[in-house]
Amino acid sequence: MKIIATTLGETLGDFIAQTLGLGYTVGIFITLAFFVVVLAIQLFAKKYVPLYFWLVIIATTTLGTEISDFMDRSLGLGYTYGSLILVVGLIGTLALWYAKFKNLQVHPIFKRNKEIFFWTAVLFSNSLGTAFGDYLGDVAGLSYLVGALVTASIITLVIVLHYFTKLNQIALFWIAFVFTRPFGATFGDFLTKPLDKGGLDLGTLPASIISIVLMSILIYISHKQHKIKNIHPVL
Repeated sequence: MKIIATTLGETLGDFIAQTLGLGYTVGIFITLAFFVVVLAIQLFAKKYVPLYFWLVIIATTTLGTEISDFMDRSLGLGYTYGSLILVVGLIGTLALWYAKFKNLQVHPIFKRNKEIFFWTAVLFSNSLGTAFGDYLGDVAGLSYLVGALVTASIITLVIVLHYFTKLNQIALFWIAFVFTRPFGATFGDFLTKPLDKGGLDLGTLPASIISIVLMSILIYISHKQHKIKNIHPVL
């Protein structure tokens, strides 16, 4: 679900800024407004609701796309410096989180101030993922498909380490969480970019619609599973 959400964030962000021609500044305002609304709903909800949670994830991936592209292109920082700035922001957020709560555990989170740290880290990681995904393609010279395969390999390695080693599980979670974003970014570009640039040329709108349909199905399944667990806690 996170990978599809990040792919949607990339294609939808590009649809707003590029396909509609609104630009990254307007794109930031639009996606920021959506992020603020769904985050407020999530923070003030009395219980976990999968729809609220995943709407905030989608909002951070879409806003992260606009923020990253604005830094890299509109401000002219480039993908390298843009990625470094966002890395510092992410590390700083996690450091403040750890200093206050003495851990970076994300489940369970009951305190609202701790959840704010979580969503701030998510926004930084999703912005970073876009910048790093573009770095792989435009600076490192990898094709969109190869870039997606590289980041997918890192995620696969983390899965192997999770199940077959005793490495810190929280650290592995954050590594996987961060790298799902550049995977989604590069895969989203692979779906939408022209054929002569190594993409499939599906277009940002069709790719976004496909991702929205898939996310809707998965969110529905998540709701059903959550409801069953509430009725039968032993499951």
